[in-house]
Amino acid sequence: MENEGLNGWIRDGLYYHPHLFGGVILTAALVGLSTSYFGGIKVPSLHYFGSEIFPKRRHARRRVRVYMDGCFDLMHYGHANALRQAKALGDELVVGVVSNEEIVANKGPPVLSMEERMALVSGLKWVDEVIPNAPYAITEDFMKLLFCEYKIDYIIHGDDPCLLPDGSDAYALAKKAGRYKQIKRTEGVSSTDIVGRILSYSKDTLENGNTNDSCINNVCQSQAESTHISQFLPTSRRIVQFSNGKSPAPNSRIVYIDGAFDLFHAGHVEILKKARELGDFLLVGIYSDQTVSEHRGRGHPIMHLHERSLSVLACRYVDEIIIGAPWAITKDMITTFNITLVVHGTIAERASRPGRSEADPYAVPKSMGIFQLLKSPKDMTTSIIAQRIAANHEAYIKRNAKKTESEKKYYAEKKYVVDE
Repeated sequence: MENEGLNGWIRDGLYYHPHLFGGVILTAALVGLSTSYFGGIKVPSLHYFGSEIFPKRRHARRRVRVYMDGCFDLMHYGHANALRQAKALGDELVVGVVSNEEIVANKGPPVLSMEERMALVSGLKWVDEVIPNAPYAITEDFMKLLFCEYKIDYIIHGDDPCLLPDGSDAYALAKKAGRYKQIKRTEGVSSTDIVGRILSYSKDTLENGNTNDSCINNVCQSQAESTHISQFLPTSRRIVQFSNGKSPAPNSRIVYIDGAFDLFHAGHVEILKKARELGDFLLVGIYSDQTVSEHRGRGHPIMHLHERSLSVLACRYVDEIIIGAPWAITKDMITTFNITLVVHGTIAERASRPGRSEADPYAVPKSMGIFQLLKSPKDMTTSIIAQRIAANHEAYIKRNAKKTESEKKYYAEKKYVVDE
């Protein structure tokens, strides 16, 4: 007991007063060379400090938890990149999904339901926890909840302004508390822009799949003339940032699924999750813009190839993608990628335009006995989302007009951010 008390005194001295205690021990060790000074006092040896005292007092660094919120309506690669940047500022990322009521009050009607938006956010590889029905503005009560219950260290938002209807900053309290951090907005895309693209297509095309040039209440243009053409400039660095960076093991069971994956939605997330559960590695083929247009008609795809590729690559269930995958799967392709199983969902867009007949794109894997039809967990397609917007186009035109002005102001005043 006496020796244990001495050891405890030594440990506490080292931990709380390392410099002072170190000087005392060094002095004692030097003086202790003469046994006449220290009689029966035992001065601990150096190896004792390393093997006993330090390990018992060494504490692991507490993980930093960061919070980011958003509407996440019409999820796109800009949302994904924002959350990727937010995660890089901490160890764990908690995401708040704003309630439908708050979106209506501050921005206008959402396109997707809370359940659909939750599925999209939860499906991103950088998200650790999701809070449903979060407020649009960081109130004092909600900030206390984040700090106390969710143990949040920092609240994150992009460098574009987020203003309430009265013109005040939605993150003013977080900034005042010194617990706010900012990330760079992803250039070239926004939910407003995507809604604008959809509104630019004809109502007849969205609802019936026809290819005439009629417009929604005469307010749209043809796709070629649309002012909502994507401004996204893809880079190899962005693809690397989104990628898992891993290859399949030699004996991995590789599952392949393909599609357009346009307007990435909850149905896509759920079918990709189901496909991933069938193997060790999920390879996703994404059709080129030309292929999608040939098989689905004018106005498709709404998002171009690189935008769709990043949205799919951001999904936590996806290991690798083929950018510009062929429509028909060949034996050579199966051999090249060592594909074990090819799957396809039961819910999908119409495969071809009316009056067009073509060979089965899955004929080869079917003949090899490696094809499986998966029952889609959700009855959701890109056209269903587009139809929601077309059916309520007046409200979305009004919403977009307001948002477009704020986005023009942002781009006019934006400054380059060095690190992203």
